[in-house]
Amino acid sequence: MKLIRLIALIVLLLTQQKGYSQFSKYIIRFKDKNNSPYSLNNPSQYLSARAIQRRTNYNIAIDSTDLPVNPAYIQAVLNTGAVTLINRSKWLNAITIQTTDANALTAINNLSFVKSTNAVALRRVTSSPVKKFDETITPLLKTEKTNGVTADYYNYGSGAGQIQLTNGQFLHNIGLRGQSMTMSLLDGGFFGYLTNTAFDSARNNNQFLGTWDFVANEIGVNEDNAHGTNCLSEICANWPGILVGTAPKAKFWLFRTEDVASEQPIEEYNWANGAEYADSVGTDVISSSVGYNEFDNPAFNHTYADMNGNTTPCTIAADLAAKKGILVVNSAGNSGNDAWHYIIAPADGKSVMAIGATTTSGVIASFSSYGPSYDGRVKPNVSTAGAGIIVANTNSQPAISSGTSFSCPNMAGLSACLWQGFPEFNNMKIIDAVQKSASKYTAPDDHYGYGIPNMKTAFGILLADYATSSASIANCQTTLNWTSKDLGMMRYEIERKLPGELNYIKIADINGQGSLLTTHNYQYTDTLNNTNTGVIYYRIKQVIDTTAATLTAVYLDSTSVTLANPCVTNTNNIIVYPNPVKKNMSVSVETKNAISKLYIVIYDINAKQVYREEKSKSPGKIIFNLSVPFLLSGEYIIAVYDDKKKVNATKFIKL
Repeated sequence: MKLIRLIALIVLLLTQQKGYSQFSKYIIRFKDKNNSPYSLNNPSQYLSARAIQRRTNYNIAIDSTDLPVNPAYIQAVLNTGAVTLINRSKWLNAITIQTTDANALTAINNLSFVKSTNAVALRRVTSSPVKKFDETITPLLKTEKTNGVTADYYNYGSGAGQIQLTNGQFLHNIGLRGQSMTMSLLDGGFFGYLTNTAFDSARNNNQFLGTWDFVANEIGVNEDNAHGTNCLSEICANWPGILVGTAPKAKFWLFRTEDVASEQPIEEYNWANGAEYADSVGTDVISSSVGYNEFDNPAFNHTYADMNGNTTPCTIAADLAAKKGILVVNSAGNSGNDAWHYIIAPADGKSVMAIGATTTSGVIASFSSYGPSYDGRVKPNVSTAGAGIIVANTNSQPAISSGTSFSCPNMAGLSACLWQGFPEFNNMKIIDAVQKSASKYTAPDDHYGYGIPNMKTAFGILLADYATSSASIANCQTTLNWTSKDLGMMRYEIERKLPGELNYIKIADINGQGSLLTTHNYQYTDTLNNTNTGVIYYRIKQVIDTTAATLTAVYLDSTSVTLANPCVTNTNNIIVYPNPVKKNMSVSVETKNAISKLYIVIYDINAKQVYREEKSKSPGKIIFNLSVPFLLSGEYIIAVYDDKKKVNATKFIKL
């Protein structure tokens, strides 16, 4: 591989010695940003308020890489001759130019502040450019359109499998659909996005914030290649019964950085320019379905050794974007069946979440590029549906396609929704939660990476990290305080373990609040009766999904208090849980004395007896389990008797 690299460099040097005759575009790197008219103390000159706020939120310092390229340096380069400015990169402290003026190039190299001049594009594209964006688009037959699961907020139709694979519908169902999140897509064009039916909702809600074409230096991207449109549909589409994207309520910037007619190094610099622009306008998440390893001129080709997270221009830019607080998501590549089967740049970035492709049933696609990175890191990071999935075609019809180009926006949109729920955490914390939720986290491999994420699990991981709790005790009463995020469809279960007990017992249910996921503070007072001295343990379980066949819960925190003196009372307690009750209920009965004839009686709201059962118990606490599916929905009273003497009673609700 080193020999191949050496030969390629020799070829490149020889072509440059021919007076740059084959090339027309160059990158000019500068040594410094001295005497810049811009100041670190006034970032509003070059960063939007949203970009500055991101840095403030996550304690990211504004540094010299944020300063624009010195305009005096740019003008000096343009003054050397027939030179046209293409783009400028503050992160790389460079500009790309177009010229065929050999004298101008000589003059540029002689400027004292110029660090280097390198060719980045051929004067004329070769007759056989590198093949890219070769995903096959197959129209979806109308008969293949289906209805979604009625319990879900969205009707995903034929596209249900590609979101349900990762439990992405859970995020949508709890209200996380991309609201308040800004995403930037870097691609080869977004043909027809202004009229495509898939994006009617986004257009009507003004979710498209702006566009720029870094290839042609113009604002329009609607007339270019459709690859970006297909990718955009994986995030933005809102076609009930056909296709719903993973973050359909997000706002979008659309950037063309890729010249589909060729594959030349300048496109990596275009990518860097797009990422910088995304940062400056306040983007939260970048979704990039492009990548680089081979070029029309083989002298520029990357080697596997370059996939080390530190070498290629676009990877350097991608990691800088992550350093600025952006969550960068990139397709792993479609080279799994090729001699080059590795991931491609910038997916090798150390802070980039590279996405592999699977079928909707979770089987890795053979075309999906695999790792590890050259320096041995797990790549791809995770994998999700990208083979045989539904995309929006240019004729406003759904189609079937395959590629990591589509698994990337799938995961980028879901990550945006997850982050929407926890803006307190930074981009790397979101990636960490996604990876920890994945199916192979404990045993990653080179094809799946950490595996297929579960967004419900990722939500629970972040929720447990976010929540706090505390406990204090006084006068035989424990006061629990906790803070978490919830909404009305969630609830909390308080569990307690008294001195001498081996297991936790649920003592209370607390319902969540509101229709939007937000932070709430709670307090619960536990009155202790007939309790010996020692450590009393409490833990709080948050049920985050009550709609699933099996309730999904997260243990938020555990805490304890120490009871210094015994709590001896004559109070007899009765607790019912869960409350409300569906089919089965538990009744905790605590008395000081033994009861040989204990009767459990249930009355309806009109005081009519509807249930009676005889039990017995020893002193202390015991739990009886009852099955009450025969009860109608409504409010009931459950009473406990010692023979004919009432011990205690409480209310419960039957759902």
